[in-house]
Amino acid sequence: MQIQTWTFIIVGLTFALYIGIAIWSRAGSTKDFYVAGGGVSPLANGLATAADWMSAASFLGMAGIIAFSGYDGSVYLMGWTGGYVLLALLLAPYLRKFGKFTVPDFIGDRYYSNVARTVAVIAALFVSFTYVAGQMRGVGVVFSRFLEVDINTGVVIGMVIVLFYAVLGGMKGITYTQVAQYCVLIFAFMVPAIFISLLATGNPVPQLGMGSTGNDGIYLLDKLDGLMTELGFRAYTDGSKSKIDVFFITAALMMGTAGLPHVIIRFFTVPKVKDARKSAGYALLFIAILYTTAPAIAVFARTNLMETVQDTPYKEIPAWFTKWEDTGLIAWTDKNGDGKIQYLPGSSITGKKPLFLEERGLHGERTIYNDSDTANELYVDRDITVLANPEIANLPNWVIALVAAGGLAAALSTAAGLLLVISTSVSHDLIKKQLAPNISDRKELLIARISAVFAVIVAGYFGINPPGFVASVVALAFGLAASSFFPAIVMGIFSKRMNREGAISGMIGGLAIASYYIARFKLGWIGSPETSTSNEWWFGISPEGFGTVGMLVNFVIAILVSRFTAPPPEEVQEIVENIRIPSGAGDAIEH
Repeated sequence: MQIQTWTFIIVGLTFALYIGIAIWSRAGSTKDFYVAGGGVSPLANGLATAADWMSAASFLGMAGIIAFSGYDGSVYLMGWTGGYVLLALLLAPYLRKFGKFTVPDFIGDRYYSNVARTVAVIAALFVSFTYVAGQMRGVGVVFSRFLEVDINTGVVIGMVIVLFYAVLGGMKGITYTQVAQYCVLIFAFMVPAIFISLLATGNPVPQLGMGSTGNDGIYLLDKLDGLMTELGFRAYTDGSKSKIDVFFITAALMMGTAGLPHVIIRFFTVPKVKDARKSAGYALLFIAILYTTAPAIAVFARTNLMETVQDTPYKEIPAWFTKWEDTGLIAWTDKNGDGKIQYLPGSSITGKKPLFLEERGLHGERTIYNDSDTANELYVDRDITVLANPEIANLPNWVIALVAAGGLAAALSTAAGLLLVISTSVSHDLIKKQLAPNISDRKELLIARISAVFAVIVAGYFGINPPGFVASVVALAFGLAASSFFPAIVMGIFSKRMNREGAISGMIGGLAIASYYIARFKLGWIGSPETSTSNEWWFGISPEGFGTVGMLVNFVIAILVSRFTAPPPEEVQEIVENIRIPSGAGDAIEH
């Protein structure tokens, strides 16, 4: 069968499964909607947390960014895995013991202030909308290729699907849907990885295959280094980022992970504090399967791409290339007129987004506007790395379709979790806790669902107009989480002296400076785009790493302000003391 037929079958079956689960587990109360009734088993919660955590950035973007950045891409592996360990050990059990629905709920009660709650709601919306932009773009990329529609149409299809089961089922529906989505995405990620590892090295374990010798007797990494240096690229195993930028990006990803509201909320769905610890351990194991495989996928993909396209006449190019051309995610401009593809160092385009021309080129290629002065003729969107890799390796069509289903599972599972954070921030933390405290349970649930609808619409807009590739967009969300939530949560758990004035000032200061830096140097919204280059970065720190600076600013402001203002009330200090005691209180979720 053709790839598209297989895609319709496999994606259709998985979507039917997700929707069926959503109908079976639909939420009947706000407790079901917010925390799945608080009765999810540690194993199921571990699977759901892994799916929630492994977004399109992990499934599509991370291997792509490692494939194109080489050694520099390791910051994503270190930051995201290290951050999850930090979250599991340092924060999750204590937040679960505190017994609230959401992160803004924790901050509002811990800092005995609706102002603190409101600031936390704003921060949650900032983080969640930035993060969900990457997920919706991932959905659009998958649909555009395998359903042969444009990216914008793909995003709209994804919006409809995720809206159905997120709005109907809430956290209860999302949890059990995410269990199924983890099974789909990990199977879809590992099957082609094992196939390609066997073909390239004869070793069925991708993690070992990456460091093995290929069929020609040359170590795979040595071969890739040779291919790249021969064409003028930097060696794949060499890094170009400064040590300070590597440190700050890794730290921002770690602290951002520990401050992500859609991941933290997962630990509120289990019955007991010890179950939160167990589910964190399960999730780490399930996450490690994909994260240790991603570097191998990246190596296989970059090697296959370079061997397949370099110096190949366009008229002899494989069918997968022309299919991806139709999506606008790969393009070639014949600069020297020899009819052959030249994939060389330097950007093939001028500006952040490629501009495709209506007419085809002399060879029938998709033509891209190109006035850059490099010799590079090929534009490749790095987000297609995982999706195109099975096609480049000429794997069976059902494997290619399976990868499409896995990419959708990864993007939709995280998008659903983020939409829940957005809707609960509005309905519970803003409406119920502040504007209308006497609202009925039924009305609160209705407002949550209406909020989710608006959130999906905004998420779709950002998916159609993303500020970058999936992984880099998501990295910005981590920076915002690190600069806003992480210090407030850590000090809320471990410092009895931290008061509302300090926490509020710190969150505002950290979020403000991180947002300014991203708006100026990543999005080009402040200052002229011509000056928004790496030469202008403060201290040589990239926008992806500036969340660490925002976090430090948050800590400093919070500590200083708290020292010059009144300490928290005695009852609040007692709460801080109690949540650090392993046994006893905190097993029940309060409303």
